[in-house]
Amino acid sequence: MRIHVRHPWELKESDVTPEEQFRQRRLILKAAAVAGLGVAAPVQALVPAQGEGNPISGLRDTPYGKGLPLTGFEDVTGYNNFYEFGAGKTDPARTAGSFETRPWTVQVDGECEASGEIGIEDILSRIPQEERIYRFRCVEAWGMVVPWSGFPLSALLERFEPTSRARYVYFETLYDPERMPAQKRAVLDWPYREGLRMDEAMHPLTLLVTGVYGRELPAQNGAPLRLIVPWKYGFKSIKSIVRIRFEEHLPATTWSDLQPSEYGFYANVNPEVDHPRWSQARERRIGEGLFSRKHPTLMFNGYAEEVAGLYRGMDLSKSF
Repeated sequence: MRIHVRHPWELKESDVTPEEQFRQRRLILKAAAVAGLGVAAPVQALVPAQGEGNPISGLRDTPYGKGLPLTGFEDVTGYNNFYEFGAGKTDPARTAGSFETRPWTVQVDGECEASGEIGIEDILSRIPQEERIYRFRCVEAWGMVVPWSGFPLSALLERFEPTSRARYVYFETLYDPERMPAQKRAVLDWPYREGLRMDEAMHPLTLLVTGVYGRELPAQNGAPLRLIVPWKYGFKSIKSIVRIRFEEHLPATTWSDLQPSEYGFYANVNPEVDHPRWSQARERRIGEGLFSRKHPTLMFNGYAEEVAGLYRGMDLSKSF
């Protein structure tokens, strides 16, 4: 007989606010705020954000983030980093509307026995329904509580039979300046590149994400396939992935190459290690306002029980 012990980050399905109820509440609050200023409410302030994809069926509601209110849909889809569509936080939502994500293929190669190319539809069709998850907490600049949906990265990686020489996994974003116009400027060394250690990549909380709020992922959030590593800072969560490569040696990654003193390869959420230009001990959650109370940053973003063992014996002030 299997006995399930509830983890600290789990909550019951009944604790989760229904999507429509949550959105309606936000619209009412917006209307009330505008009315309180004594001005007419603009139409765009009273409608949900654009960019909603089709609903995703068969999601398993795995409720991470116990006791934390969801970040608003408008904030999740309208305020993010995606330098391929602009350096400003609101640029991606404004410029990614025409980005087509079908057809889409991912090349998988390197230290594996079964390298090859796989299409997004094939990826989705081969992931069992019981492995699709919904809702967990992630950090990117400020805290976010995001109902992502996707599946463990390991479910895809295992299909390509990595060899014993595969110690790291490298990821690459699409490079197409015509479709991603900000790539025409040398803001970063394109294409965007990231990597994980093999045991990190195979951890069940490392996810390939295809949706948010129970719907297909919008382009500005990294459609059609992005990474989420919930105990690391947001720059590790590479978007619009077109290549995955198994490597024996530490791969070169975009931010670690550009500013190694500020952005290390591991990027674990660690309140005890300050960024060279600011403290990381406290965080302000998106949507709460610039003058809201900051929250203490949790070690490994609250997932220490699940992932601390990956770094046993390491000096996390040096391997940051």
